[in-house]
Amino acid sequence: MRDADAPAATAEAPSPLGRLLYSGVLAYMALDGFKHNDKRVEAAADSGVPMPDVMVPFVTGMLFVANLGIAFWKYPRASAGALVVFFLGTTPVIHNYWTMEGEERQGNKINFCKNLALLGGAVVLLDAADRQQREG
Repeated sequence: MRDADAPAATAEAPSPLGRLLYSGVLAYMALDGFKHNDKRVEAAADSGVPMPDVMVPFVTGMLFVANLGIAFWKYPRASAGALVVFFLGTTPVIHNYWTMEGEERQGNKINFCKNLALLGGAVVLLDAADRQQREG
């Protein structure tokens, strides 16, 4: 229930600083992915990803382009939606820590949780973009 004296919510773009911090992490992840493409293709192949030599650079490029959309708030629904798809598709397949032992399990559990937090951020951004389009 909204307080009658409170101002109505406006559909503005989320904080530029927040978007840049979030996008900075995603840009680093994408650039690191391109730099270590062979290692990531091998990990994807080991995880059963079909056509990993095509899929890994494709999703890395999708991550990079979607990141730019968030940073500059251009096509924000498509950008945030692409990030949601990226994290939903890659996180449980690549960071399936429940199938691992020892240090490998611990490292992948941390990355799985990190990606869940990044997925949560993408969902918040998708909601903001959707509200902005509906109210804008």
